[in-house]
Amino acid sequence: MSAGPRIVEVRQNILRHNDEVARALRSRFREAGVFVVSLVSSPGSGKTAFLEKTLTRMRERFRPAALVGDLATDNDAVRLARSGAPVKQITTGTLCHLEAAMVERALEGWNLADIDFLFLENVGNLVCPASWDIGEDLRVVLLSVTEGEDKPLKYPTIFNTADVAVITKIDLAAAVEFDWTAAQRNIAAVRPGMPVIPVSSKTGEGMPQWIDFIEARRCESGGL
Repeated sequence: MSAGPRIVEVRQNILRHNDEVARALRSRFREAGVFVVSLVSSPGSGKTAFLEKTLTRMRERFRPAALVGDLATDNDAVRLARSGAPVKQITTGTLCHLEAAMVERALEGWNLADIDFLFLENVGNLVCPASWDIGEDLRVVLLSVTEGEDKPLKYPTIFNTADVAVITKIDLAAAVEFDWTAAQRNIAAVRPGMPVIPVSSKTGEGMPQWIDFIEARRCESGGL
């Protein structure tokens, strides 16, 4: 008998179990009043710099924390810890995405009642994370101006499953001749009506709008 159907069945069972853990996590988060934001992007999009600035700004009014996924090293966690927010690294080894069970294990020792916003920085990848629910309330896909305007067309699944697109490194837009119209058109072609927020972690441009956006989403969810 062909191994094909068996492989499909195993994958479906794995995803089913992941979804069960994700639902349990989401219930825990909501009971504790924690709003969970996952960040997905390709490598080099500026995701970690963006998250560091986000954590630093949010600490003025809220209690943010972050779980950081990476294949190896704790470099990103060390960097994010400079914000003063609680941070833990999730080392995935050869796995190219975070799974709900990884998030569940990483939460051990943390009191969710002490957290308002939990950020989940996924492994740099626009393919694998698209299929995995990790208990988030809001999925954010990042696209840097240095990557080009066609990323949404090349990776439609992740853009279609995201709730908001953040365009990073906008301070470099002119230098790389980034076509804003084409980028907006491509995003809209995959996910019509999805909010798009341009930001620069270097200059701070767009960061207040980003913070306002996630605060408003938390309010809408009943978290405030």
